[in-house]
Amino acid sequence: MVEFQYFEGCPNAKQTLDNLLSLVNDGFLKEDEIKIVKVDSVEDAQNLNFQGSPSILYNGIDIYTLEKPSGFTYNCRTYFLEGKLTGILPKEFIKERIEKLKNA
Repeated sequence: MVEFQYFEGCPNAKQTLDNLLSLVNDGFLKEDEIKIVKVDSVEDAQNLNFQGSPSILYNGIDIYTLEKPSGFTYNCRTYFLEGKLTGILPKEFIKERIEKLKNA
């Protein structure tokens, strides 16, 4: 199961979600494998061990850190990819990490 977590107002959530959903169009994922979770409050963030918006988990493992989330934050999330900071996870990165976790 792939879980996309975000909060309303995050400027990077839509593009990251579009990148994730494009993997359905490519046949890599099935639509019913993706759960979209809107985090509405600090309390929700704490209950989910939310790592920031946007976050993608595969079977409970964060695809960026490759670890089960601990602790929480209720902020926009940034990623250090290819030597640059970004708030958007690229389609190929998402696919590569999900493949890695599927085969682990």
